Amino acid sequence: MNMKSLNPVRRLAPLIDVMAIVLAGILANEIRFRTAQLDSVNALVLIVMALAVVLINIFGGGYSKWRSTRLRSRIYRLLWVWAAVFAAVSILMFLLKLSDSVSRQWLVFTFLLSFCLVAASRALLMMLAMYHNGRIKNRRKVFLVGPEENLLDVARSLREHQDQGYAIAGICRGRVLRAEKAPRNLARRVEKSGADEVWICLSVSEGEHVKAIMYNLRHLPLEIRFIPHFADIPLLNHRVSHIAGTHAIDLSVSPISGSALWVKRLEDIVIGGLILLLIAPICVACALAVKMSSPGPVLFKQLRTGANGHDVQVYKFRSMKVHQEESGQVSQATRRDPRITRVGAFLRRTSLDELPQFLNVIQGQMSIVGPRPHALAHNEYYKDLVESYMQRHMVKPGITGWAQVCGFRGETDTLDKMQHRVEHDLWYINNWSLLLDLKIIFLTVFKGFSGNNAY
Repeated sequence: MNMKSLNPVRRLAPLIDVMAIVLAGILANEIRFRTAQLDSVNALVLIVMALAVVLINIFGGGYSKWRSTRLRSRIYRLLWVWAAVFAAVSILMFLLKLSDSVSRQWLVFTFLLSFCLVAASRALLMMLAMYHNGRIKNRRKVFLVGPEENLLDVARSLREHQDQGYAIAGICRGRVLRAEKAPRNLARRVEKSGADEVWICLSVSEGEHVKAIMYNLRHLPLEIRFIPHFADIPLLNHRVSHIAGTHAIDLSVSPISGSALWVKRLEDIVIGGLILLLIAPICVACALAVKMSSPGPVLFKQLRTGANGHDVQVYKFRSMKVHQEESGQVSQATRRDPRITRVGAFLRRTSLDELPQFLNVIQGQMSIVGPRPHALAHNEYYKDLVESYMQRHMVKPGITGWAQVCGFRGETDTLDKMQHRVEHDLWYINNWSLLLDLKIIFLTVFKGFSGNNAY
């Protein structure tokens, strides 16, 4: 995801919610008891309430989609959140036998005041989001594809909703698209335009072109939206995005965005930082062993493809003798590879060579969990052989991943192995959750990487 799309209100909203709840509790205490001083039980209730509100909003998407969600929808969502938290707090107080220690009037006043304060803050944050998105440098660039009349409708809608922060980077008209070589030239035009998203604005009757467009854009890790004209077609229980005054069917959009992106980053900083402290002695021992085993640097640095197709330099403990690869080639390690040192073989077999990548995690270039980064030469080779291969780069690469704990680790000497790995990577991206990350970390720590093809 492009970092300029990370609206600052997403960072402010959780903090404002907590502050509003604390302020509401103090005001309610002043109204009920004529003092702003909270006792320990009331303070505990406020902490539980604030924590519950923030967590429900994070996992329920309450802090995301500031470009496209209307204020009315946000207020309606807040009603459900406050109702759920009120019920949870009431049940918790009953189970802990705190009902007699907390004034019911204070509790009701706190919930009502906090809801009003948060609803008012949402209105202010929406105004801030509109200002932020409306600034030219923060606008996401969109490449439009479709018939001229459809493009005119979408362009008109974009002009009417400039506050949502979109700008046209380029267009491909329908009559040009129908030309024989047009689909093949489309990817080059899109990449040259510097677009962040591609909107396919075709009518339902022209839906057969969508597959060709998607196929020719498969090497570009962009967000792709289908914006069809189907006003006369009744849709039943279909999820569509409301973008800039129009509807879009998301075709290639990562679920790890918005508040989920910040949850995952917090997970990487907290868990990654703790792991880095724990493994520091092991890293020192590995570094000394590598240095003594063969001449050359301790760390091996290699460019790999990161999130959204940007190259990142990934660290590993050097496990091979220093050698020169042929130009443009990166040879995978094979069984009994003569380039691998005896220490390196142990490091690779135990995955200890991957430990320096926790530095990449702290730097924000990688995540603890995600698709494993491949060498750039491998990406060039497989992107034409495995459909949707490049979509694994919609998120940050990881030290471990769903494919690795399921056994698809190490050498991918057959196309079938790579296809299975990519399938698992895409399943992870489509089904991401904090619990899934914790499960993968647990399996990695206690089960280790599975598979016999890692050497």
